[in-house]
Amino acid sequence: MIDPILFDSPDNINRDKYIIATYYVAGKKNIDSLKYATSLAVEQSTGTWLQLPAETSELRKEHIARVIGIYEVPNYSWELPDDISERQFVVRIAFPTSNFTVQFVMLFTTVIGNISSGGKLKLLDLEFPEVWLKALKGPKYGVEGVRKLLNVPKRPLVNNMIKPCAGLTPEVTAELAYEVAVGGTDIIKDDELISNAGYSASEDRVKKVMEVLKRADKEKGEKTLYAVNITDRVDKLKENAFKCLEAGANCLMVNYLTIGFDAARTLTEDPEINVPILAHSDFAGVIYESAWSGISAELVKAKLPRLAGLDMTIILSPYGKFPLIEDKFRQCCLGHSTPLKNIKRTWPMPGGGTHPGHTQVLMEKLGNDIIIAAGGAMHGHPMGAQAGAKAFRQAVNVVINGENLKDAKGRYKELDTAFDKWGIVGEKQKNIY
Repeated sequence: MIDPILFDSPDNINRDKYIIATYYVAGKKNIDSLKYATSLAVEQSTGTWLQLPAETSELRKEHIARVIGIYEVPNYSWELPDDISERQFVVRIAFPTSNFTVQFVMLFTTVIGNISSGGKLKLLDLEFPEVWLKALKGPKYGVEGVRKLLNVPKRPLVNNMIKPCAGLTPEVTAELAYEVAVGGTDIIKDDELISNAGYSASEDRVKKVMEVLKRADKEKGEKTLYAVNITDRVDKLKENAFKCLEAGANCLMVNYLTIGFDAARTLTEDPEINVPILAHSDFAGVIYESAWSGISAELVKAKLPRLAGLDMTIILSPYGKFPLIEDKFRQCCLGHSTPLKNIKRTWPMPGGGTHPGHTQVLMEKLGNDIIIAAGGAMHGHPMGAQAGAKAFRQAVNVVINGENLKDAKGRYKELDTAFDKWGIVGEKQKNIY
């Protein structure tokens, strides 16, 4: 007999004392869903495969996880079809927050630790008590803060990734940064593949790039952020951050999944780090791409980096090099703006093969609170990187004025050249990938 303490109602559970995890699970046709769900709850809280002497009733009452929902999909009731070989469920488990403090390390160990090796099981969502949200704080800047910093109240922002990805000296990086900045780029970021490299130390890049950005900003009458990549060993992160800030950095960047969410928090929650932090999502596919295991893209690319305090997060779009299902992509982007108590809205940053012809579909589906990110389509523009940046700004202005991109043909030479090379999404596309 299954211990009744392992079950509770979602209407009865004390939301202030539990984190609720929602899973997709699948098992053989003869699976006992109650036994399976409770085994997950026990494995990830107080117990193991048999009850132990020290596992007292008092300990179980305080620390054992509770199953608060088991929903079969399809929802069979009176018989199982003969032709099925497995059954699929959505399972919800409430984990006591008394089992660990406010941290991502033990959170992941608890909600997707040993059970991640248990077959078809994927963590879909996490629901947090308000005390956790207040403790995590979220980003310092978010959407409103970055808009205020750049004095851009309405339109989408335009980002450029410096290309080639690796091998550029600080001097060449600065030359490329100047071109895209004076062309109208709002944020310039390092590629994820370069950080504090031997041929290009992060603080050296900052000095060279910020020098040319002052000139570019004066010429265009706008401010440009440079997100310098400080990704490194965890014990080196703050050292890198402060060296770059001392060198004049006005934005930082980290590969947040490879350093870890708590390592990111050491940066975002430090009161002396007073610039926005951009998050690159490399490594995410390892975590979310399996349909049957891992953690959902919505958590990995939206809710969790937002909770960790990162202001802007790269999201690979379904229109470029790295496929992501259209509605899944929009769900990830919505995760940056959906109300989340005290946590500020953050910027989704669609990228990965983006060109000016994507601008209309991105703005129509996602609104204006996005950062349109491009690398090759600026630096590889036939008229040069400055023209590549201008083409993006021209496309944004056309759409924000309520016009259709195709109706802007013949108006701007930079945008026309981009259309000739890459087309407009929605029209017959060239095979560019």
